[in-house]
Amino acid sequence: MQTLVFFVLMLTQTHADPPALQTLLTHKSLTHGSQMMSVWIQQKLKSTGLPEVHGNVDIGIGTIDFTLSNMQIVQSSIAGFTPAFVQGTGVSVKITQLSLAVTGGWATHFGIIHDGGSFDLRVNSINVNTLLEFSDESARLFVSIISCTADVTGVDVNFHGGASFVFQPFVSQFRGQIADMIRQQICPAVGQVIDDVEKHLQQISVNVAVDQNIYLSIPLTSSPIVTDDSFQLDMKGEFYSISSPSEPPFSPEVFDLPSTEDYMMSVGLSEFFMNSAVYSYFSAGLLHIRITDDMIPQSSPIHLNTSQFSIFIKQLSTLYPDMKMQVMLYASETPMFSFSPGEMSLHVPASAKFSAVQRDGALTPLFRLDVNGFFVGNAQIQNQHLTAAFKLKNLTLTLGSSEIGDFKTEALERVVKMVVNMFVLPKLNEQLQTGVELPVPQGFSLSESNIILKNGFLLILTDVEVASSHL
Repeated sequence: MQTLVFFVLMLTQTHADPPALQTLLTHKSLTHGSQMMSVWIQQKLKSTGLPEVHGNVDIGIGTIDFTLSNMQIVQSSIAGFTPAFVQGTGVSVKITQLSLAVTGGWATHFGIIHDGGSFDLRVNSINVNTLLEFSDESARLFVSIISCTADVTGVDVNFHGGASFVFQPFVSQFRGQIADMIRQQICPAVGQVIDDVEKHLQQISVNVAVDQNIYLSIPLTSSPIVTDDSFQLDMKGEFYSISSPSEPPFSPEVFDLPSTEDYMMSVGLSEFFMNSAVYSYFSAGLLHIRITDDMIPQSSPIHLNTSQFSIFIKQLSTLYPDMKMQVMLYASETPMFSFSPGEMSLHVPASAKFSAVQRDGALTPLFRLDVNGFFVGNAQIQNQHLTAAFKLKNLTLTLGSSEIGDFKTEALERVVKMVVNMFVLPKLNEQLQTGVELPVPQGFSLSESNIILKNGFLLILTDVEVASSHL
């Protein structure tokens, strides 16, 4: 059940907009999951206490009342655990030839005679068929049992101690009652497990905090889409500012998530998914930085002082000789990602306000440069982190406003491009290679992951592993 929980961690309410985040499970996820589930079931059975069994059997001269207690499963095996997608419904689970070895204590009551001892119980074949339905009832992902059937055969009991030799010959009459009692408890036990999963799902928040500034909204946009080969969850996938949540001036586009049987899971992140994250920072006024000269490497060909800038702006050294400068760099519009086959692009419209720093620290406005930066890059998954690297495709500078008169920006533009390529991008890419940790539930890990850039969305193909401690 651990694998099932992982694959349905995204949930709730319905929206009309196209999903910006899609997750698709393939048949390989079931094949791999069945192996893990078989191990998990056997481990759980060994730690599961069984309820007492009460019954009676007619031995010809009267009726013996019996109780089987302190029962513990000491051995189990499963011949087959077969999950399958059921189109339009959910998942069917078929367990075949589950065998159990159980030890415990027995007690009998026959008239005034009381006796007791130990017993060994073996159940050679338990078969269970369950059909699970997944829906978005009450605007949340909901899992329920449509049907459950079970049969139990091959029960054998050996009694030890006390007067067990007296009623051991009558074991054949016990078998039917014990088998029926076990059968009656199986489907309610399955139902309790599913109820626990459902309670867990309902406790998961639809809004996931990313940091102290933004959160990710991941409600379902529709009911799960189930075919005979796959299980798909479509989610809103939109980021919001915590302090000032608002809708961006752009909308999500429809995209179709491809399926591949080479991986257990496909995840699609649309351009809207990425751009809403940038917009949430932009709308909260967080995309800005104050740059001073002490932040610039000594090896840089240009520094923030009026003497050096007079090379590009002649009147600057005359008006404000030998003064330090300061730059307020900020996004003038929302930076936007776009995806195309094999390439990720980023357009950054920004402005840079330059000021002269007076001896008393006061700032004197000088001019504003408007910047249009175009970057291209790629993305990878490394050690459970999403990493990226960018290079400069083009950058233009124009004079937005000036308190010191007009000047040409061509030479300054060339220097800025050099600074970006030599200093800014290497530092940025170093940080991007550290990456952002992917929100994988504890106990799970991604393996054999691959990223493919498509038209309008980023496709993540991956397998999923479960730590043995979480089985």
